[in-house]
Amino acid sequence: MTLWSILISESARKDFYNLDNQTQKRFKNAFEQLTKDPYQSRSGADIKKLEGSFDPPLYRVRVGDYRAIYHIGTSEVKITSILHRSKGYKWLD
Repeated sequence: MTLWSILISESARKDFYNLDNQTQKRFKNAFEQLTKDPYQSRSGADIKKLEGSFDPPLYRVRVGDYRAIYHIGTSEVKITSILHRSKGYKWLD
């Protein structure tokens, strides 16, 4: 089985460290799940492909009230942002 490497942008890293410790632990678990398969939703990894014409396609993984937005390269997953669900996805327009 091929494992994907996880890359986190500087802005996503700042967002991550602003979260409480419990949410950080849950995101670490979700990121571990992304190394196995960043496409399929399953227990511990609520994954969804975002609608729209993004190049490359964007995905999100849900952790409680937070979402991590990412895209998939040839062998890596790049986390671009972590946001609260109340912010929605309006920034994608």
